[in-house]
Amino acid sequence: MSASVSLGSHRGAPGGVPRHLGWTLALLALAQLLYALDLNIVFVALPEIGRDLGFPGQTQQLVVSAYVVFAGGFLLFGGRAADLLGRRRMFVLALVLYAVSSLAGGLAPSREVIIAARAVQGIAGALLLPSTLSLINTLFEEGPERNRALAVWGGAGASGLTIGALLGGVLTEHFGWPSVFYVNVPLGGLIALCALFVVPRDPARTARRTFDLPGSLSVTGGATLLVFALVEGPERGWGDSLVLGALLLAVVLLVLFAVIEKRSADPLMPFRLFRNRSLTVGMLVTFLYMATFGVLPYFLTVLMQSVHGYSALQTGLGFLIPSLAIAAGTQLGERFAGRRGTRATLVIGFGIGVIGTVALAFGFDADAGYGLLVPGLVVSGVGQGIVWTAMWIAASTGTAPQEQGVANGVASTALNIGNAIGLAVFTVVADIGTEGRAGEALKTATADGEFLVVLLTAAGMLVGLLVTLLLKHRPASAAAAASAPADEEPLAAR
Repeated sequence: MSASVSLGSHRGAPGGVPRHLGWTLALLALAQLLYALDLNIVFVALPEIGRDLGFPGQTQQLVVSAYVVFAGGFLLFGGRAADLLGRRRMFVLALVLYAVSSLAGGLAPSREVIIAARAVQGIAGALLLPSTLSLINTLFEEGPERNRALAVWGGAGASGLTIGALLGGVLTEHFGWPSVFYVNVPLGGLIALCALFVVPRDPARTARRTFDLPGSLSVTGGATLLVFALVEGPERGWGDSLVLGALLLAVVLLVLFAVIEKRSADPLMPFRLFRNRSLTVGMLVTFLYMATFGVLPYFLTVLMQSVHGYSALQTGLGFLIPSLAIAAGTQLGERFAGRRGTRATLVIGFGIGVIGTVALAFGFDADAGYGLLVPGLVVSGVGQGIVWTAMWIAASTGTAPQEQGVANGVASTALNIGNAIGLAVFTVVADIGTEGRAGEALKTATADGEFLVVLLTAAGMLVGLLVTLLLKHRPASAAAAASAPADEEPLAAR
């Protein structure tokens, strides 16, 4: 898969965009790979991190949680920053922040430092994802050109979710756990440096807009506390005072945010954006995608390491097949979207995903080998890749360039909250029947619980298929012809 393919000229592009944007797309795809890698790269390194830094019991999961919490909480802020301060500026700033915080994580001498480093990485991710998406959605014309760009970008991102586990296993096995952080330093720094020469400059701002500080503070605080409660609920217990307090305060702040936005002359998140049905459905699909497809790598990691006793390297290699399947699926998603339209593509992707994930469930057996997982990993991975590309096409369609950042922030926030809720619910389900067991009995109970979880994710994918039907059916040729010029206002409900 080559990200440096020439995508042709861009008519009416903002800021005098060059005719050929292949190198720009290559950098945006690499940045998305970096973002996706960090969601899963530390999973297989957690046992070593726990031993070296003295994390008692399950608290080593905080290394993952800190990233998820802050990435989910700051996404809308990151989207607004991209719209107001400049997409390229925020892109470069986020990458530099990634590199610095990754270096701090690799050098961390204590639990507190590594958790703080992961939190800053999460904030960097929240600045990076909306700026990357909004660059694609403003540099590439809506229709086949943008779909092709999203397929390349999506191939890097969707594959990164599983490549993270693969790379984490290889690095941990041969170079120790700090290497899963150090790998981001040269990668992030190099992408940031190249972006200064390759990514078109931000156009001059012509309209005076405010940052909506009250709205930014309330939604960032509310979203961060909500994700924190969802992540920590399964570990601490849903009756824990800290979890309950975080949930209550999150609700208060999010209600306050809604009130502020309704009264603001220049709101952070204009509610009129949701009149665009494509964005609304895209947001729901990103939520369901990450609550279903997105949680599978976690349970696969547990199956391979805790049930089958795979090493970090073996676990990482086990993710090679789904990575290739997902990459293939993202390219199929672009082709289907061009020929059949976004709704039909999402239906196909979810349908394939349901079939593949049901097949995958039968590999979740304490006595089964890796070979029994392979058919499900391939079919489910192809479906996952198709949905990944098509859902971002849906989320970006019909939104004006000056609001692409916040629109992408909305969809990305749904993505992260979906992941947090999916893991919170499914880890509880997976643990049913494991209490008080040890040895082979524990392995069997763990595999049985995960078998049920995988079937439930397939049911969630079926819900995603039904949600997709809310999109209006439009032939691909008609959708392309109806694409709005870059300077139009958002389209009405689609």
